[in-house]
Amino acid sequence: MEQMMIHGGVVRRLWPADLAAFREHLLRLDAKSRYDRFAMAVNDEFLNRYAERCFGIDDVIYGFYVDGMLRGAGELRAVGNKIIGGSVEAAFSVEKEWRRRGVGTELMSRIVRAARNRRADALYMSCLASNRAMQGLARKFEADLRFETDDMTGKLVAREPSPVSVWGEFAENATSFATAMLDLQTRVFSLQPRA
Repeated sequence: MEQMMIHGGVVRRLWPADLAAFREHLLRLDAKSRYDRFAMAVNDEFLNRYAERCFGIDDVIYGFYVDGMLRGAGELRAVGNKIIGGSVEAAFSVEKEWRRRGVGTELMSRIVRAARNRRADALYMSCLASNRAMQGLARKFEADLRFETDDMTGKLVAREPSPVSVWGEFAENATSFATAMLDLQTRVFSLQPRA
């Protein structure tokens, strides 16, 4: 299965081998993007600690890579202690120069599919009132999510995962895992001294 190209980049699932790229992506976010993503001002130390905790067994992260650099990420994690059948939370970060190009839409579609395939009973997306881009993204998924009037918390429309959605995620994950391993191998070999 080929990975889909979007504006010269590829959206794929992130794996622990992508931790450094994820951390670097978060550190490149400008102050306003950091505030929009975390709903508070955060420094580099906070982002370093945050990135270290993002690749647990119940975490699903999709990323947008351009020329080997991660430029956007969509995160899905359990709100309680279980991601299967429980409540989940979604969060997004896209570097300023890559916004308004469909990257958020691609990340969101994978997050919604992953939540549905895990039979999530609710998908929470907290959004600041000033974050118009996130509100616009949420509106694109009104068929999949219901939003409360004054709140930007989405609840998945009750649909069972289909064999196609489960297989699609499985095949895409297999491809992105292979890509992550090839990227890791390339980085390791580039660090080797040349004789």
